[in-house]
Amino acid sequence: MKACTSCKRISTKERCPVCNNPTSSNWSGFLVIIDPDNSDIAKELHIELPGEYALRVR
Repeated sequence: MKACTSCKRISTKERCPVCNNPTSSNWSGFLVIIDPDNSDIAKELHIELPGEYALRVR
């Protein structure tokens, strides 16, 4: 699993399927957003799409 260096979305690809930025295997923390419109955490982290996200990406 890898995380996008920009939007922090987790995927298995070398480039993020959402924003096309490079991904990194050096990440920590795991966050699942189901309903970003009603999630205070998603609003705080500026997440607009449901999915799996890393909390920190290096």
